[in-house]
Formats: sequence, C-alpha cells, structure tokens
Amino acid sequence: MARNVVSVDVEDYFHAEAFSDVVDRGRWDSYASRVVPNTRRILELLATLDVRGTFFVLGWVAERFPDLVREIADGGHELGCHSYWHRLIYKLDAAEFREDTRRAKDIIEQLSGQPVAGYRAPTYSVVHSSAWALEILSELGFTYDSSIFPIHHDRYGMPDAPRAPFRFQTRAGPMIEFPITTFRVAGHNLPVGGGGYLRLLPELYTRIGLKRAQGEGVPIVIYIHPWEVDPEQPRLPGRLSSRLRHYTNLSRTLDRFRSLLEAGNYTSFRESGLADTAKDFDFYAWNRRYQ
Repeated sequence: MARNVVSVDVEDYFHAEAFSDVVDRGRWDSYASRVVPNTRRILELLATLDVRGTFFVLGWVAERFPDLVREIADGGHELGCHSYWHRLIYKLDAAEFREDTRRAKDIIEQLSGQPVAGYRAPTYSVVHSSAWALEILSELGFTYDSSIFPIHHDRYGMPDAPRAPFRFQTRAGPMIEFPITTFRVAGHNLPVGGGGYLRLLPELYTRIGLKRAQGEGVPIVIYIHPWEVDPEQPRLPGRLSSRLRHYTNLSRTLDRFRSLLEAGNYTSFRESGLADTAKDFDFYAWNRRYQ
C-alpha cells in the first residue's frame, strides 16, 4: 500500500493569499476563471499515470463549477474541503470558521455523493493561535486534517509540531493530523515537495529533500494548486514579493510535478493507509505551551 500522498488544493489564481490585499472577495465573480481547465490538466496527468489523489476543493469553486467536483469524484479521487472563502483561520472567530466550513463541506458532499472526511486550511493557517479550529472540524464530522506545516514561515507554521501523522482527542472525537512534508538540516525543518517550494527551489533540492524525509520515516505529502500549471494566467497587481512567489516558474511546474509522481508511489489520503501509522499525541497540552 502506498505511503505517499498527492493532494490538490482546488482554487483559482485570484483566490491566492498573495493577492488578498488587492483582490476583493466581493468581486471574485468578475474575474475570468481558469480553475476548470487547469484542474483538468492535473486530472489528465493523474489519469495517464493511473494515480488517485485527494482534492481539497474551495466551496466557492464547487458551488460555481459543480461538474468539476463530479469529474474529480468520477475519476476515483477523494474529495476534501479547502474552506468556502479561502480566509486565514487566525483572522476568523469560531462562529465564522464554523459557518464557512460547514457551508463548503455540505456543498462538496452534495455534489460528489461522497462524505468529506478531510480538511486543509487556506495557506496552512492552523497555527498555535488557531488550533481551536481542529475541535470544530471534529464537531462537523471531519476525521482528519492536513493543515499543519512544521516550519517557520511569515504566514503559517508550527515548527515544533510532530512531522509524521498523529492522532489526538477532541471533545467531539478523535482526529488525525497529516502534517506537510519536511526534512531536517542542522536542527531545522525545511519544506519540500509542493506549491512554491516545488516551483521556486531547484529540482535537486526537491529530490534530496524527499529522500531525506523518507529516510527519517516521514511520509511524503505533495501538493499543488491548479493555477500553478497555468503560465498564461492573467497577471494581478500586488507587492513584488507576492508576484515573485506566485508567478515564478509556472511554465515548469507541471513537468516537475509529473517527475515527482513518476518517482514515487502516490495515492489519496483515503487510500494511503497512513491513518494506521498515526501515533497518539496530546496535541492540546503541547499547544498550550505556545499560547
């Protein structure tokens, strides 16, 4: 059984957090959407390689493009939830998060005809100050989360969190966390195998990092966004740092992603068997040390 997971965060180019300060959510419908053809490019690649993955779909996308959700499900892939409005959790209160998540989950389940067990936060925004969200996920019927990134970053990260899958108890029941993949260098966790790290960093870095992570017993969880395989997407205004993060190496991403898939045995969270490897961890007691 595969121990490596491929995941897709299904959102459009104008949903990216890099442009949240210049793109008004109230005007999302005015932008020319490219999420359907871009997601189909990824679906076609996975079909060619006979790989099934987990697609964390933005509720806003699901509501406007229901046929895309059905295509993902019909391809044998797992559907997960990526929120409705793509807002950072640590900028929401509990009621806002609950309603946003419930709305998205309901839409995706109704369209796909399958239960949604997994959640991934926009911009990995489950951090120490927003760990309360995991309790709400359990209350809403989720059984796992894949939002914790054990690194230092200006927008997200829990650098001291466990790097391998772990199980913890909430008042609503057990939850499993599947952290995003890291490897160790000089006592620090470094990110590898997804998103901007796949696009911006040399391919040699990615190969070495994934090999190191596997040697350290850390399962590989790679991820991609549909807009990352679209070099022709419209250019949005914004800070130079945001534009560099978002647009660099878009023309190379699909080939690099294909190389990762060809080099490993990848599947969805649902089919991976990783839940059976999760170790018990007193997450809330640990997290209190950081608050």
